[in-house]
Amino acid sequence: MNLHEYQGKSILKKFGVPIQEGIVADTPEAAVAAAQQLSTETGTQWWVVKSQIHAGGRGKGKIVGTEQRGVVLAKSLEDLKTIATNILGNYLVTAQTGANGKKVNKVLIAQDVYYPGAEKTQEFYMSVLLNRTKGRTTIMYSPQGGMDIEGVAHDTPELIYYEDIDPKLGLRDFQCRRIAFNLGLSGDAFKNMLKFIRAIYNTYDAIDASMFEINPVLKTSDGKIIAVDSKVTVDGNGLFRHPEIAAMRDTSEEDPTEVEAGSYGLNYVKLDGNVGCMVNGAGLAMATMDIIKLAGYDPANFLDVGGTANAARVEQAFRIILRDKNVKAILVNIFGGIVRCDRVAQGIVDAYKNIGNIQIPIIVRLQGTNAIEAQKIIADSGLKVFSAIQLQDAADLVKQVVN
Repeated sequence: MNLHEYQGKSILKKFGVPIQEGIVADTPEAAVAAAQQLSTETGTQWWVVKSQIHAGGRGKGKIVGTEQRGVVLAKSLEDLKTIATNILGNYLVTAQTGANGKKVNKVLIAQDVYYPGAEKTQEFYMSVLLNRTKGRTTIMYSPQGGMDIEGVAHDTPELIYYEDIDPKLGLRDFQCRRIAFNLGLSGDAFKNMLKFIRAIYNTYDAIDASMFEINPVLKTSDGKIIAVDSKVTVDGNGLFRHPEIAAMRDTSEEDPTEVEAGSYGLNYVKLDGNVGCMVNGAGLAMATMDIIKLAGYDPANFLDVGGTANAARVEQAFRIILRDKNVKAILVNIFGGIVRCDRVAQGIVDAYKNIGNIQIPIIVRLQGTNAIEAQKIIADSGLKVFSAIQLQDAADLVKQVVN
């Protein structure tokens, strides 16, 4: 689950990480009030208006139909209100959103941390993430942070450093010191960076995160180390331990169909192909998508109905797949281990009757618990369904029925 910047910063602050203070707002008037409150609390006279969407590159991105950037410095309350008006309710296009952009429903009004002596400030990049290749948490960092970190990684990869964390020992003090040395720090800034690294890692570990990205990490003119941004991804499998974080989920940032599928207990991800898939189990789903590719076609979705699928859930799965106008056929591939094949078969029959006027061919492969009963249910239904026994048979039928 992804978090907004303001949500990630609130978690960081809770664990003792110094942050760029800010207040979230959803109207221009609330933005002005937030700026006034922030000035009272921090003394800042300028404010940064930051669009809150689940995408990077906001500083370079533009609001559709305008020259307005997604992150803007306001030097007066009048400018701030105008900027917030231009951003809120409109779509921000960045390198990560696609051409249509994402709607901005909230802005973060943040303090200006680039105070006098800006020539002495430095921006760093730092992230804590799960390195699946090594099976370890890795701290990735660079002395060249800011909006062009992708360019740094491409043009000067030697400026990207990695520190792998032993899962038994955790983050060691010498590793924190090595990171601070590689960032070229000394004096108070060095000491503050050691505390910062430790706090970031502790936060990541405590909330079951899979990624914490801070870009930039700012060294101020007086040696403070501050998180100016935050991009946080939390492992969904660990959310049951963190109900307060689960409550932060913003479904408006997610695909509406995927959100709806989740409400029915379906694991659904839309893809760009033309053969819809309905499968139980992630491994079988991957094998099914592979066989579709080998047949010369592309899967239109990943859809796992789960191990306890019933007829109602199968019907909802059909409805969701059929919304995709690119789908030319549906391949149902169920292995009845926990789930009973006859329940799936009944769901297919119910879907046909309740949805009505299904024009695309359906290929069904049911094996395992109550498979014989399932085949009888489908045979007695009189529906035009293609039946397969082996996975290769299903692939051959895909070739046969898809034009």
